Amino acid sequence: MSAQDNIEIQKKFGEAINTGHLDLLRDLISSDSVDHDPSPGQGTGPEGYIKFFKMMRTAFPDLKIEVETILADEDKVAFAYTITGTQNGVFMDEVEPTGKTIKARGMQISKFENGKMTERWGSSDELGILKQLGVELKEI
Repeated sequence: MSAQDNIEIQKKFGEAINTGHLDLLRDLISSDSVDHDPSPGQGTGPEGYIKFFKMMRTAFPDLKIEVETILADEDKVAFAYTITGTQNGVFMDEVEPTGKTIKARGMQISKFENGKMTERWGSSDELGILKQLGVELKEI
């Protein structure tokens, strides 16, 4: 597939998250997709992503992911993004709603084969999110 085809698939992924139409991820992610940086308890394949983003959209009903810059080739897409939202639901099964707004940066690389994401590597500023929510972090 071309770099532009892969960018379009990645954009559809983002649209599914931003609109809450998470079932669309089943068409965009391979059933044997590997997430090299999964969230705790995320699970595998499309269902793992759906579970994770349902939790995120429950915690942050106005969740928005905005891509800042994107690069692609014939099988990979790399992008930097900003995630925003207001915490009006429980986050990660532990953080009760705070009503606070978060803004955090992240980066991701996705690999594609036959029009579906097959691998993902990524990192978001999870510590920054917790600090913005006022979660007390214990010293190491």
